[in-house]
Formats: sequence, C-alpha cells, structure tokens
Amino acid sequence: MPYFWGTMKGMNWHDKEWTALGRDELYAILRLRVDVFVLEQDCPYSELDGKDLRAIHVFACDGPLGKGLPVAACTRVLGPGVSYAEPSIGRVATRRDMRGKGLGREVMLKSMEVCMAHWPGLGIRISAQCYLETFYKELGFEPAGETYLEDGIPHVQMLRPAAN
Repeated sequence: MPYFWGTMKGMNWHDKEWTALGRDELYAILRLRVDVFVLEQDCPYSELDGKDLRAIHVFACDGPLGKGLPVAACTRVLGPGVSYAEPSIGRVATRRDMRGKGLGREVMLKSMEVCMAHWPGLGIRISAQCYLETFYKELGFEPAGETYLEDGIPHVQMLRPAAN
C-alpha cells in the first residue's frame, strides 16, 4: 500500500511498487532520471537495468502528469539482496528547477521512511556520488569502503546503520 505525504507546499508524494505505477508516472520518473543522469551528467549508460521491476519508486509531483514532463524528484528503493545485503536507495534525482529548495533532502527522508517501514531493523546502503558525501552524512550515512568509478563518476558506498 503506498504511503502519501504532503510536507512541501505544492508537492504530491507517492511511493509505489512497479506494478502499481501508471504509464504517465513511469514515463515522468524515467524522463527525470534520463534528464539528470544521462544528459546533465553526460553519462551514456543503460538506465534500464531490470531493478526497477523490483523497486518501490518514491516520487514527488508538482503538477499533473501525462504531458511528457518529468516528476519533481524521485528515488528507487530496493529490498535486501537486490543490489546489496541491506535495503538500498538509488537513482536519487531532483529536477533542475526544483534544486536548492530542500527537495533532495525530503525525497531522501521519505525514501528512508519507506526502507524502515518495509525492512525494520536493517541499515540502508547507498552508492553516493562523492561530491554529495557531506549531504548524505547529514542524513546519517557514513562511508563504507573506498572510492570507485561508476560510469566515469567517483562514487563511494555509504551505510546508514539501523535505527534503534
């Protein structure tokens, strides 16, 4: 069952499993991810890796979907064993015109809530772009390994221990 939030003015928050996503929602999520990861970061890679089918998609809409526009922000939450032993949050993206307003923090907090609701007592692992390490530390994540290149961009795995 999806959770719904409404903390940032004008945002409609959703979390949905693959089978619950409507075609306009899926298009808007993928549009944002391609805009950010492929076009902005000039990183040609296979965005569709099969993991979306096993994910819970957390996303914010600031208007009606169905016009080909991207969502305002999104992540995908994966259960234990899909990417890591722990649940993980990835494909964190915020639309360019929405940056600097706290939306990235909010989408991460909501994604962490989803992890804790579905897999209580487990930590959360992410693969963070190194320039965002401080941002993720502020959310309770700590580096958990050496820096590595993923698609030509420096990354580091980070772990947020289970909440007590």
